[in-house]
Order: sequence, then structure tokens, then C-alpha cells
Amino acid sequence: MSVVKWEKKETVAIITMTNKENRQNLVFANEMVNAFDEIIKDTSIFSVILTSSDEKNFSQGVDVPWLLEKKQANDLQAMRDFMYRMNDVFKRILLFPMPVIAAINGHAFGNGAILSCACDFRFMRADKGFFCFPEVDISIPFLPGMVSWVKRAIPYYKFEDMLYSGKRITAPELAEHHVIVKACKDLDDLMTSSFEFAKTFQKKRGIFGEMKKRNHKEIVRIIENEDPEFIEPLNIMVP
Repeated sequence: MSVVKWEKKETVAIITMTNKENRQNLVFANEMVNAFDEIIKDTSIFSVILTSSDEKNFSQGVDVPWLLEKKQANDLQAMRDFMYRMNDVFKRILLFPMPVIAAINGHAFGNGAILSCACDFRFMRADKGFFCFPEVDISIPFLPGMVSWVKRAIPYYKFEDMLYSGKRITAPELAEHHVIVKACKDLDDLMTSSFEFAKTFQKKRGIFGEMKKRNHKEIVRIIENEDPEFIEPLNIMVP
């Protein structure tokens, strides 16, 4: 069963995560990359929306039980493969030659929130869901690449507040600090607003992609050159 699907609506591709809490594992990462690979082939698409089919969750982040299963089986390479593949997802979004818009329909925790920050724009419903970085409470620090692109999406003063406190943030507060474009009143408003915003983009892929490439050059360098220092030894938790 697929955990990621996409459909075309006018000039917009809508990617939907379909696995309830949308926990991220190697299958999730591979299907996400495949979706972007398929979308790029359709030259009549000019923007992408990323959302979830679950009524409560956008994404709850890393599939911790899957990781623990791999660790107990001593399948350390699978853990590394997952982390590198998720970095492929993040880079694909950061460099995708058209706008990628997160329609956050519910809880976005940990890697789920980080995923939305890799997108170019974010919308979130105000009547349901929290946005949270719980890593400080579960002893899993951000990889250097994550820090670099989350700081791009969230003003640094607010990012530090969220990073060190682990507190849950609502859509109105995110809108106040310009993390999201709009705090939408409900699910219908979220999807309508995201779609209408996405349709405003009719930019040429060449220039759009080149601008993102130059704008995110340092972020990509950090992902490729600094993240392996922590991924290879699986130095992903601290005492």
C-alpha cells in the first residue's frame, strides 16, 4: 500500500501523505522522492502542495518503532540509508524548480515540522493541530542541515524559543511570527487558500530552479558535507 500519492489539479500537483500519522521511514522517503520525480515530468505543472489525508496529523515525524526495530536487528546501514534518503527528500524540496507549499492540516511534530520548513511556503489550519520540535525532550538534536533550513523558515529568535523549549505552537502564533502565510479557520479554508495561492505561480522552471539553487547553496553544502559526520557513526542521540 502506498504511503504517498499525488494528483494533478489544474496547474498544481497535490502530494498527499496517506499513512495516518505519516511516520517517516525508508519507504516513506523513497515514495516521496518518487512523487517529485514523477511530477517534474509534467511540464504543465507549476507548483506543488504537500499535505496529509489524516484528519489529525500532517506528520508526526520519524518512525521511531521502525528505527528501534532496525537497531535491535543491528541493521545499522538501514538506519543510515533512511537518514540519507530523508536528506534526499529535503534537498529535492529545497531545489525543486517550482514552489512547494505545505498545507499543514494537523499535528506537525519533529521531522514533520522540519519537512514543512523545507517547503517554500506554509499554510496551517487554526482549529486543529500543533507545530512542535520535541527533540529537546527526547534527546535527539537536529542535524546541521536541519538547523540551516529551519532557520530560513522561522525567525531565529522564534526558532531558538521553540528549539530549546519543545513547546507546542498553534497556527495563529506561527502566523504572527511569519512562519506561515495564513492561519486558516478550518480544513476547507486551508486547502482552498493553499490551492489559490499555488495557482498564482506560473514561473519558468529554469529561472525558479536556479534562484532556489543559488539561494540554498549553503544549506545544501551543509547537508552534504556536515550531516555525514553524525549520520555515519549514528550519533543521533545525546545522554
